[in-house]
Amino acid sequence: QVQLVESGGGLVQAGGSLRLSCVASGITFELNAMAWGRQAPGKQRELVARITSTGTTTYADSVKGRFTISRDNARNTVSLHMNNLKPEDTAFSYCNARNAFLADHWGQGTQVPVSS
Repeated sequence: QVQLVESGGGLVQAGGSLRLSCVASGITFELNAMAWGRQAPGKQRELVARITSTGTTTYADSVKGRFTISRDNARNTVSLHMNNLKPEDTAFSYCNARNAFLADHWGQGTQVPVSS
C-alpha cells in the first residue's frame, strides 16, 4: 500500500526558513517523480515544486529562487527547503508521487503557517 508521510511543518516567521520531508513506501521510489503541493485557505491546491526521477526540477513562479526540492533515493525521501518565507506561503503542504503511468498519490499533509 502506498504511503507518503510528511514531516517538518510548523509555525515560522516571515523571512524565516523551514524544511519539509516526505518518506515514501509502497512505491518504486526511484521511478516516481516527486512533488510538493499546497493549499492555502480559500484557494485551490497548487503545485509548488517537482523533481523528476532523473533529478530535473521545476518550481511555481511564486517560489522560484526561494524553495529547493531534492530527493534521496536511498532513503525514499523527498525534501523541500523553503527560504525567505512570506505570509502568503501559509498553506497546508502535501507530498506527491507520480509514476510513469501518471498515477498520483498524495500524503496527508503538514501545516505551514507563516506569521507576519
